[in-house]
Amino acid sequence: MACSSLSCARILFLLSLQLMAIAGLDAFAPELVKGGPPPIGARKANLDPITRRIIEEFGYQEIGRLRAIVTTVGGIQRPLLDISSENFAKLVDKALGYCLDPPFDPYADTTNFLLASYALPYKGLVGYVGTIPYLANYISRRLVASLLVVESGQDAVLRALLSEKACEKVIPYDITVSYFTNMISGIRNKLAKCGIKDEGLIVPLELGAENRNTSNILSANTNSPMQELRQRF
Repeated sequence: MACSSLSCARILFLLSLQLMAIAGLDAFAPELVKGGPPPIGARKANLDPITRRIIEEFGYQEIGRLRAIVTTVGGIQRPLLDISSENFAKLVDKALGYCLDPPFDPYADTTNFLLASYALPYKGLVGYVGTIPYLANYISRRLVASLLVVESGQDAVLRALLSEKACEKVIPYDITVSYFTNMISGIRNKLAKCGIKDEGLIVPLELGAENRNTSNILSANTNSPMQELRQRF
């Protein structure tokens, strides 16, 4: 391995987050799962053509980034992942504080899929930022920094796509897209237990860039550096 044991452990934690974002590894790069079981509950999402091309590109990028981690520090066996609509519905219900009727289905349409996707990359993104200061050598820092660039780009694209729909209602609910993002970000902050590390598409003025706007396509703190989420070792 090309890094210290603690640095490798931190990077392998990021690898576990990376595995959550890839459903097609068994078909395209089965060697990267290290014999782990395939995810359960995945379905083909009903996406518009442009979004489908974007998500397809992201998927191939995720495979490459996963390979970069495995090549540098080794891999881990993929755990059993439940990415069923029922599991995503539980997450959304917890975020909102009540049960939606009908249950949220991330595979139903483009908006729902983007909202479900919104729940994943930012966790990895702030994890990358929080990990870099604790890595021991140039090789591990270079690896994570290079992964961070692509992760941040993907997160920005997803947020931009959702921002175009921010004031639209999520069918069939009387809830806007921006409200969904705020609630999902809120539950992630509660689970992290380390303050505001995640923000939705619309924020109070005091949390906006230079405290001058409420738009929040790129989530950052008031001085605009990236938020960070530190691993607890």
